[in-house]
Amino acid sequence: MKLGRATGVALFAGALLPAQQDFSRSVAMKQLMLDLIHPASNEILLSVNRGGPQNDSEWAGVRRSALTLAESGDLLMLPGRVREQGDWAKNAKMLSEAGMAAYKAAESKDVKALGAVTDAIDAACTGCHKQYRPNVFPRGDGSK
Repeated sequence: MKLGRATGVALFAGALLPAQQDFSRSVAMKQLMLDLIHPASNEILLSVNRGGPQNDSEWAGVRRSALTLAESGDLLMLPGRVREQGDWAKNAKMLSEAGMAAYKAAESKDVKALGAVTDAIDAACTGCHKQYRPNVFPRGDGSK
């Protein structure tokens, strides 16, 4: 991010934002997961399990979902959401990378490549949920 000297604005992805933009007042983690990340991952996984997108409209839906996952890794790293830099950051990055791989597969309408990325999507979600949602994925050592 570059800061404009006299204007006090930040140049971010070609847009002008106030230099001290506070991104910590966004939606709660639960809403981010329920309304953005979970539906996007499900659309990709269900599409692959059903044999892959069958027409341009379905490919467009997968592209949108893949792009959502690719950008969601950054959303998970915004101030107020970062749990710790280790596994949280690793899983957020894994989600972004899996989303970009799915996006590239959808762009080229490559069902095989799209199928290959489903394990990475699942690993990113499961890795994070095992650590931060133990009620969903019990740790197996008796701890909660």
